Amino acid sequence: MNIGVLGAGQLGRMLALAGYPLANRFTFLDTTGHPSAGIGEVMIDTDRRHLEAFLEKVDLVTYEFEHLPVSLVQAIEEVRPVFPSSEAIRICQNRAEEKALFDRLGIPTPAYRLVEHADELEAAARELGAPVVAKSVTEGYDGKGQAVIRDPAEAHEAWRAINHPRLIVEAFVDFVREVSIIAVRGRDGGVAFYPMAENQHVDGILRYSIAPLPDLDDSVQQVADGYIRALLDELDYVGVLTLELFQCADGSLLANEMAPRVHNSGHWSIDGAVTSQFENHLRAIQGLPLGDTSARMPTCMVNVIGREGEPAELLALPDAHLHRYDKSERAGRKLAHVNLLAPTHGELLERVRACAALLPDAPAPRFSFE
Repeated sequence: MNIGVLGAGQLGRMLALAGYPLANRFTFLDTTGHPSAGIGEVMIDTDRRHLEAFLEKVDLVTYEFEHLPVSLVQAIEEVRPVFPSSEAIRICQNRAEEKALFDRLGIPTPAYRLVEHADELEAAARELGAPVVAKSVTEGYDGKGQAVIRDPAEAHEAWRAINHPRLIVEAFVDFVREVSIIAVRGRDGGVAFYPMAENQHVDGILRYSIAPLPDLDDSVQQVADGYIRALLDELDYVGVLTLELFQCADGSLLANEMAPRVHNSGHWSIDGAVTSQFENHLRAIQGLPLGDTSARMPTCMVNVIGREGEPAELLALPDAHLHRYDKSERAGRKLAHVNLLAPTHGELLERVRACAALLPDAPAPRFSFE
């Protein structure tokens, strides 16, 4: 089967690497003019002149990046099956729609307000109680289009800095850790859940993800499973979905946002799970049986950002697996990741710290269970 992928970055690259053993072929449609997949057939189409040729080559379509014109995805659905659907992408790329869906399904979130003017932003900061986080309703990712307002008087400056006509303002959450739940739903409605991961972000960019968690109560995992299952069923979703959450001191979970695709916090699954998120996404969209999502052993994903370390030194670490994206170095750019495995969480943390020491500018890893 020839699978069309909207987007041509590292997520598409890893989809292809997972799909080749299944005899899949891949055609990427890059709408940015800056593809980096470096694998499969890449068609650059910044003006939709090559869309028809792309669709003639492929049997079905998925995507590795949700910031796409919904009209483009809807047009493709008229010709080829698209998984996940345009409705999923429409909701996930709009934080107001996303929060409304969470509210409708009874999935708790931090208190929030929608604002359309700097004065409204200031009023929301006062009502919710500073500090608050202001985010653009659309187009924000990896910390972009966001500002922390520590005093309502900063609202007008934040409004100018974000420069977006509509913002969502969220109350700060006193959380113990940031976590994510990744699940996959097949064409037949069957669902499989990955173990929850703890994520450490710095400046809005994910640096470390570790799974499974040694101190996670089964009931918390079950609550997260229930939240993401509700989303999958409501959207009649096919493929991998990610839900990012805050875990509070009492164990309760508050939903932050979701992503309708394979996700950075699931990269650990390539080496640490029986079936990776990438293979399971491909199984799901092709109507194949879903694979086992259980963890082989404690695993941590270490993102390589901006500058790469020396590959030989990284690969000398015990049970280390380096995944390079073949990208040039640039501040803030995701260049690679390292998956580290160990029999115990104690040994794993030692390996993570050793790995971080080999990466330029890598922050110190900190996890809630230490």
